[in-house]
Amino acid sequence: MANKDQWTSKVGFILAAAGSAIGLGAIWKFPYMAGTNGGGVFFLLFILFTVLIATPILIGEFIIGRRGQADAVHSYKNLAPGTKWHWIGYWGTIVSILILSFYSVVGGWILSYLLRSFTGVLIGKSQSEYADLFESIISNPVEVLLAQFIFILMTIFVVKSGIQKGIEKASRIMMPALLILFIVLAIRSLSLDGAMEGVKFLLQPDWSYLNGKTALLALGQAFFALTVGLSVMVTYSSYLPKNEDMPKSAFSVAALNIIISLLAGLVIFPSVFALGFEPDVGPGLIFVVIPAVFNEIAFGGFFLIVFLILLLFATLTSAFSILEIFVAVLSKEKPEKRKKYTWASGVLAFVVGIPSALSFGVLTDFFIMDMVFFDFADYVTSNIGLPLGAFLISIFVSYRLKKADVWDELNSGSNISSFFFKMWYFLIRYIVPVAIILIFLNMMEIL
Repeated sequence: MANKDQWTSKVGFILAAAGSAIGLGAIWKFPYMAGTNGGGVFFLLFILFTVLIATPILIGEFIIGRRGQADAVHSYKNLAPGTKWHWIGYWGTIVSILILSFYSVVGGWILSYLLRSFTGVLIGKSQSEYADLFESIISNPVEVLLAQFIFILMTIFVVKSGIQKGIEKASRIMMPALLILFIVLAIRSLSLDGAMEGVKFLLQPDWSYLNGKTALLALGQAFFALTVGLSVMVTYSSYLPKNEDMPKSAFSVAALNIIISLLAGLVIFPSVFALGFEPDVGPGLIFVVIPAVFNEIAFGGFFLIVFLILLLFATLTSAFSILEIFVAVLSKEKPEKRKKYTWASGVLAFVVGIPSALSFGVLTDFFIMDMVFFDFADYVTSNIGLPLGAFLISIFVSYRLKKADVWDELNSGSNISSFFFKMWYFLIRYIVPVAIILIFLNMMEIL
């Protein structure tokens, strides 16, 4: 049975889907990963894997959702009744809550910094003082929990209103604003003396970094950046009309993700290189180095506020999609209780996230596999949750669904060639599963 709630336009869907993909992965994790893995080579491989591996899975999730006409669980039930394939959807919902639990903690950190930027506290500090400030914020149990709760409330407020009034409306405002803010910051960053060294680092490949490890890390970043494997897009595409061109929408989302990643690199690396910082700082790249960078340029306080607003926008748009997975599953049979289920899901994410929020303070000595809880939650979702979900989705689409049905759904609303279909089907049936297995083998080698 089709969903009554649908996207009002193609643009609304693409912006919401892009908002789901473009979060801390593109803005924070991409620069950090590129900074520690050769810059230009990593970026080149990231583009290649996004187009050839992650995007085919994205199209696969679109097919499942629109043909199944339900959420991340019931779409699989509708397409494969009497089987256990719907556990892919349950897996996605469980992983989504775990991701939102620590994602909201980072969202809280951003709110804490944004408040301080408005009050002028971030102006005039040294790099070491910024590091001390970051440590004091993340170790303060009252502040981190309050900030995390406020971030969750912001997410609940949008998601409870549904697709048209909530997620789509917010994405129509946030995503264009995100692009505009990034362009402004990139122009400012590129105007600094010595900025071209950062551009060269990002765009000029250093082939000495071309090895198996860099390739596998770039492949993992492609999955993380598009958030494939959670069945987020299964849920989102279930609200699509049959006349929507899914391949074009998928490539639009992938293109926006690559553009934002590029802009993130053009914001961060020119500034870092121009002012003598190192690009491989890690988590402190945003919360320690970037405030210090903006502190040393004209109108730096203003541009820091703009950057933090941008980062908050990106984090929120991803949080909307993650919470929507859980809410859609719960409200399938009782859509009139959507608001109650949204509140319940949001509160659950907050409660699950408490150990992550306290990981750098009260629970700093509590370890799982030699990691604090925050790092453990991030590690499990990034290295097990997303790849396993993506692997199962690729197998479901290419081996469980009938090839004729896949062609029919993919061709509905578009006019793809048989050559494109054969290429995509080959990728998702053979290349994608092998690539994901390589990720798992790489993870086992690291362990």
